[in-house]
Amino acid sequence: MTLRAVVKGIGHYLPERIVPNSEFEKTLETSDEWIRTRSGIERRHFAADGENTSDLGAHAAKAALADAGLSANDIDAVVVATSTPDLTFPSAATMIQNKIGMTRGFAYDIQAVCAGFVFALTNANGLILSGQAKRVLVIGAETFSRILNFEDRSTCVLFGDGAGALILEAENGTGTNDDRGILSCDLNSDGQHKDMLYVDGGVSTQTTGAVVMQGNALFRQAVEKLAQTAEIALEKIGLSSDALDWVVPHQANIRIIQGTAKKLGLPMDKVVVTVQDHGNTSAASIPLALSVAKQRGQIKPNDLIATEAIGGGLAWGSVVLRW
Repeated sequence: MTLRAVVKGIGHYLPERIVPNSEFEKTLETSDEWIRTRSGIERRHFAADGENTSDLGAHAAKAALADAGLSANDIDAVVVATSTPDLTFPSAATMIQNKIGMTRGFAYDIQAVCAGFVFALTNANGLILSGQAKRVLVIGAETFSRILNFEDRSTCVLFGDGAGALILEAENGTGTNDDRGILSCDLNSDGQHKDMLYVDGGVSTQTTGAVVMQGNALFRQAVEKLAQTAEIALEKIGLSSDALDWVVPHQANIRIIQGTAKKLGLPMDKVVVTVQDHGNTSAASIPLALSVAKQRGQIKPNDLIATEAIGGGLAWGSVVLRW
């Protein structure tokens, strides 16, 4: 028998405020057509004043618990991927732990920017395989609207706020690719590319900062690395992209999504796309897309899924799982 980390529940949360592309036309030299053409984004959600990352994460966590038919104290660990925590410390994870009424286990944050959820999912898989936890709540939650330069049309139109949550549970499998759960993972980083995507401020510099991005350079890196990491994760279990039912990519930009699918040799009807409705929600985008795809009826039990993401660092990676 082989231990597997199997998905038991999923949920998401989006702030009430919807920001259409037309809203940026009032303050920037841009247009709805310009934004759609270059990114595929039509609208995004922004958190309300006083609505923090941990609030978004807690809403998504409760939705995932309801979907799984579990209570907060059925969970052993909470792993939160975020680059926009409420406070420098304590972690957003411990705040979410408290907000959902979880009084046992442990909680902590992981920061790998837009690749954060893939890193968190891999980490949670390790907790289960090592016997450290039986059930892990994995959350991606972001309030990127707090770190945007609203005078920079190349970045501020791309990002949104949101959260997604997924529950993994230990189950025995057969050790084959037919098992449900996480089958393989691949993680990477390369710090020499830091200047392609970063926030020009932070705690040790005593500034807040805003997102800075070299879009064209990042695009070239993204398509190459996203396709490569998905292929590596599949190779680890002796499969190719032909075996996939779905790719659920980081929802950064429709052109990156399309370019990666083409490089993998996959038609777009095998790719889950939500970027038009949510924009780039960084670490929240993959669990959000998974949750929406389940609601749409796209993802079904036993489907083979690859998730892949790239973010500042650069950090990138993928997870292959059977739903």
